[in-house]
Amino acid sequence: MSVQRSPQPGAAPYDALLLLSFGGPEGPEDVVPFLENVTRGRGIPRERLKEVGRHYFLFGGVSPINAQNRELLQALRKDFAEHGLDLPVYWGNRNWAPYLTDTLREIVADGHRRVLVLATSAYASYSGCRQYRENLADALAALESEGLPLPRVDKLRHYFNHPGFVRPMVDATLAALAGLPEDVRAGAHLAFTTHSIPTAAADTSGPAEDHTSDGAGGAYVAQHLDVARVIADEVREQTGIEHPWRLVYQSRSGAPHIPWLEPDICDHLEELHAAGAPAAVMVPIGFVSDHMEVKYDLDTEAAAKAEELGLPVGRAATVGADARFAAAVRDLVLERAATERRAAAPEEHHPVPEHCVLGRLGPSHDLCPVGCCPARTPRPAAAGADSPYA
Repeated sequence: MSVQRSPQPGAAPYDALLLLSFGGPEGPEDVVPFLENVTRGRGIPRERLKEVGRHYFLFGGVSPINAQNRELLQALRKDFAEHGLDLPVYWGNRNWAPYLTDTLREIVADGHRRVLVLATSAYASYSGCRQYRENLADALAALESEGLPLPRVDKLRHYFNHPGFVRPMVDATLAALAGLPEDVRAGAHLAFTTHSIPTAAADTSGPAEDHTSDGAGGAYVAQHLDVARVIADEVREQTGIEHPWRLVYQSRSGAPHIPWLEPDICDHLEELHAAGAPAAVMVPIGFVSDHMEVKYDLDTEAAAKAEELGLPVGRAATVGADARFAAAVRDLVLERAATERRAAAPEEHHPVPEHCVLGRLGPSHDLCPVGCCPARTPRPAAAGADSPYA
């Protein structure tokens, strides 16, 4: 007997979704201008930027991130169309074309006024959340200076623990383990990797009431540990093997005298080898797609370190444009839209879909509160409780 499903509620009051990402060069001539955008205001000489960008030149000056965002854009549009969700999806970057401000101009020109934002960063931190919100505020200020209508912009909640993000990572971890030589597979350690950030930024990540001053790491570290634990537990359930695991870091940049989260993945591989570990699988839970910091820092640098040590390693794929992730984004859109409808008309019955999460932490906040992931120098940030564009 077939089951009749009631139609899903629409995305109202939202009339557009913006995929907001970091951006990356798409040719050798783009590398230095791209890095100038990334480091604007820091006074870094052009010759130094050429040195910093050397890993891009190893890949023909092309970062994979833009191509991967195009794939995700198509996956989202396909999923929305197949499920009757009438919501156009746009794409804008912080540091390279298509630029965020240009995309917001396009959104406004197309007549849209309520925009949801999906940032390609799943966790709470200044660089992973508030900086995107600052970029949104800058773009809105540019539109305002041009006399254009200003859309209301809201950001989807952190999705690090949504099943549509976590379960593809579980499958990728199992596949990477299966790719190891059989004689070392059972003893392989799991190295869950994410971007290192200054410890001060880690300790002040998330809502102000959760900030720490004892090196515990605030929301950034807690969220990664929760995801790592879920994946390790699921791997044990599916394989019957308890794989030792640890959260480690990569892609550090900045002044060497400033403390950053450790251990670095390459240092961790050395420690595993010294301790007699037979193999390791690197699981990049901190990244949505296989962009440059995965392709170079893991597949090139860390892989070379493992080969030097004689340590067999595998690397799990990132979520990318997995259909389950696209479906998760749809869930997040419908969830937030229903919440907004209820807030606008509390006297009416507006059921809110279940906030799907795995792990111990529960769903993240819809609206970033005041003091969340603060910057060293306060700047206006959109899509939060302290937004000047509410």
